[in-house]
This record gives sequence, C-alpha cells and structure tokens, in this order.
Amino acid sequence: MTVSDPVVAREAARRRTFAIISHPDAGKTTLTEKLLLYGGCIEAAGAVRGRKNQRGATSDWMELERQRGISVSSTVLAFEYDGVQINLLDTPGHKDFSEDTYRTLVAADCAVMVLDLANGVESQTEKLFNVCRLRKIPVITFVNKVDRPGKQTLEVLEDIETKLGIVPVPVNWPLGTGFDFRGVINLDTREASVFETRDNMHRIAARSVQLSEVPAESMPQGIVPQAQEEVELLAEAGATWDLQRFLAGEITPVFFGSALTNYGVEQFLKGFLKYCPQPRDRRSDKGLISTTRPEFSGFVFKIQANLDPRHRDRIAFVRVCSGLFRREMEVFHPRTGRKIRLKRAHKLFGQERETMDEAFPGDIIGLVNPGEFLLGDTICEGAPVVYEPLPQFSPEFFATMICNDTGRRKQFERGLSQLLEEGAIQVFHTPHSSVKQTILAAVGELQFDVVRFRLQSEYDTETEVRWLNYKVARWVVPKPGCTKELSLLSASREVIDQYDQTAVLFQSEWEAQHCQKNNPDYEFLSMRFRTTPEG
Repeated sequence: MTVSDPVVAREAARRRTFAIISHPDAGKTTLTEKLLLYGGCIEAAGAVRGRKNQRGATSDWMELERQRGISVSSTVLAFEYDGVQINLLDTPGHKDFSEDTYRTLVAADCAVMVLDLANGVESQTEKLFNVCRLRKIPVITFVNKVDRPGKQTLEVLEDIETKLGIVPVPVNWPLGTGFDFRGVINLDTREASVFETRDNMHRIAARSVQLSEVPAESMPQGIVPQAQEEVELLAEAGATWDLQRFLAGEITPVFFGSALTNYGVEQFLKGFLKYCPQPRDRRSDKGLISTTRPEFSGFVFKIQANLDPRHRDRIAFVRVCSGLFRREMEVFHPRTGRKIRLKRAHKLFGQERETMDEAFPGDIIGLVNPGEFLLGDTICEGAPVVYEPLPQFSPEFFATMICNDTGRRKQFERGLSQLLEEGAIQVFHTPHSSVKQTILAAVGELQFDVVRFRLQSEYDTETEVRWLNYKVARWVVPKPGCTKELSLLSASREVIDQYDQTAVLFQSEWEAQHCQKNNPDYEFLSMRFRTTPEG
C-alpha cells in the first residue's frame, strides 16, 4: 500500500497549475494580466502592485518582449484566489518558441486555450493543442475578443470540434457579441452577469439577473431574444459535462468574454477553479509516482539565465511532483549520482523573486543553479526516481554566429554556453573536420534575434549571424545489427549535437527522405527524448 502524507495531500488538493496557449494576438498576455488583476496581485493591468511606473505586461519581463509586444519566454506567476494556490505558467506566444512552450506544458496539469472569436482555431493553436493531446493534458477554452466583430458563437464551437476533434461544452454564453456585447450567461443557472461600466485597467463588477428578467428594452436591439433562443438550443442539443471525458481530453469546457474590457474574466476565473484538476500523478522509470508520496521529487523544465540582471545568475525552474520541499534540504540527483543541498530556493513572480521555505506538489520553485542542473533533470528524496525526459525538436534554421571583437570572446562563449543550457538554441559540431565549426540551430528564426539581443544586453557582446543553407536536421541511430557505414549526399553534413549524438543536416526535406531511403539500416529521428547527457 502506498504511504501518503496528509499535509501534502491537503496542500496538493488546493493547487492548480496550468499554462495558457494560443495563436499570436489571440489575447493570451492580456488574459494573463487580467487573471492577475482579479486574483488581487496587481492593482491595475500591466502594473505590479506598488510599482507605479511599470506599464509593461507583468508576464513579459524581457526588454525585447516589451519592445516587440510579444512573449518569447516562459514565466511563472503564482497567486492565491478564493483559498486556492494558482500557479500560472505563461508560455511564449510566438510560434518560433514552440520548444519552450512544450517544455512548459509538461510542467502543467491543465491548459487554457485562448481563441479569438474572429479567427476561431488558428494554426499555432492547433499545434499546441496537439501537444496537449500527446501529453494527455486536459484543456479549458476561453473564447476572447467577444466585444469585437467575429464569427457566430455557434460557428466557433463547430470550429473547435472540426479542427481539434474535441467536443466543446459551453459553460457560459455571451449576451450579444461585437459592439453589442453586454455580459455572459451561466448556462447552469440561466443567470446573466450584465456589465454596465467599462474600465480596461481595473476590476469591474457585474449586475446579476436571471436571463428571463433581463429588460430587452435597455439592451441593443435583438440580443436578449437571440441569447434566450441560443441558450434553449444548447440545453436541448448541446454536449453534456463529464469529468472523466474532460480528463481524458475528449471534451473542453468553453467560456466567452473579453480580456481587454474585463467582461467575463472574473466569471472565467471562478469557473476555471471548478474545472481545473489538482496536481496529477506523474510517470517515471518506477511507474506512476503519487503526488502524496511523502518523499519530495520534482523535475527541471526550464533554466533561465539573468532573469534579473542585478543578480547575474541562473535559475532552474522545478515542478514539484510529490512530497514536501524544504529549503536547505538535501536531495539526490540521479543523473550525476550526487547529493545536493538546495540552499537558495525562490518563489517566482515574473521577474521578481522571494525566498521560498517550503513547497508542495503543483508548485514551481526557482533554484539558483551554478551549472548543476540541466533541462529534464530529476531531483528526489528516498528511493531514486527519474521522470519522463523532455523532448528535443529538429531545428529548421542554421547559422554560425561571429563575435568580431576578440576582446569580448570570453564573454561571448560564456553567454552562448548559458543560453545553450536554457535550451534557447541548439549546437552542432563537425566531428571529422580539420577545422572545428560550431553551428547554431533553432526551431524558429526569431530565436536567433533573441540570442543576439541577450548577448548584447546581458554580456555586452555584439555578434553577427551568418546563415547556412541547411533546412532540416535528423538524428541518426543505427538499427540493431547494423554494420554499414552511413551513406550521405555531398550536400549533406554529418554533425554531433551538444549531447554527443550523431545527426545529419540536409538542405531540403526531399534530401532527408532520399538519404533515409538509401540507409535502411538507420533510424532518422526528427525528435529525441533524451536531452541530458550521462553525468
């Protein structure tokens, strides 16, 4: 029988750890800010409480993010609401950072999918949803921008079902859309939350009234009878809620609102607490590990250098999976076989940090990392366990990066090494060449811009990117019994990655497929799962 700790069980039960996913410009960052606003940890959208002059998004801490208006880094935002500890993992909004998003989703128990009413399910949303399906992460949907002209609401539900293959179950329904949007209707109680004021920056209250009692004459023409008709239709023909189907990723509860105007945000937050699952058991090399296992365990899903330039250090983001974390505790590090004392642990809120004395399953802790941890590492107490490894995706952009100032060479190499640890970039080397060449690679082109920007801003090093002609990388693994040498076209290039794994770079997808056909004794992989070398 599995032994459990009642304190750990109680604290885990009140944790909700989730990530937000969306296509760029669907309003993910705005919704994140408004959840913090209604959660009480900021007084005005875009401003951390007490920081009167801060007007960039709380979750977008990097200067490049503020300049370009996009999220390119994952951050952790933790707050209490209605007796529940909420851990919000804000993911990069740009498609070029899908690897970082994937690693962050691995640390979440649930995902909130933000859709734009005008566009429905878009390409990046589809890709990220497929990651959730692969990892069996349940999804809650928030249809945003209902205050703007867009699709018919029933059309959005059809879009979700057709493109994602998941059944939408509306929890609330908009009272009007576009410029006529006036509130949201709880489909269980038929109670409408009607908004009569508009304030984009501060919390606003709604007036509650039964849908049957909403005065049609005080509303834009036609929206009340239309809402009543659609609510009746959903009651008769809509899908019904089923917890097990939700946890299995077969249905998604759907909320409507406008993050910009705050309409429906508080209703979504309260509904989210009802539907978001508490921390789940995790797969490991020893089978499923229960959250209530008394011994502490967790895994590193993100490493971030220079989160705060004043500290100039590296933070390893650890998802607590079981047991009680205590500052100064000693843990076992299975990859290296060593014991480590965790002296400096932090609770993170965007760029801010404070000392964390204890943490429970579902929490995210920041460990100051002097090179001890790598992405995917497990740390634990008691009998050693190793959690599922993180993936490494095939890059699509390849270049060399040149530091022309020889006096800054040391800073350039140190900066590049730290960014490599973070997974911000991949590195390949030419093993058999007389002159060793370092090739940088990334899933998205914008990753190179971020690397250049950070080398300049954090290490005071100017760099130049020189693009290479490669478009595809495949890791190459000989099948059992293989005795043949790898046969490559002259344009292809055999390399080794930062974990000493053999890969081949190709100039086209056709070239990769041709090479695979000519080498039947080898496996050609577009994704690897062992992303940490042996200690």
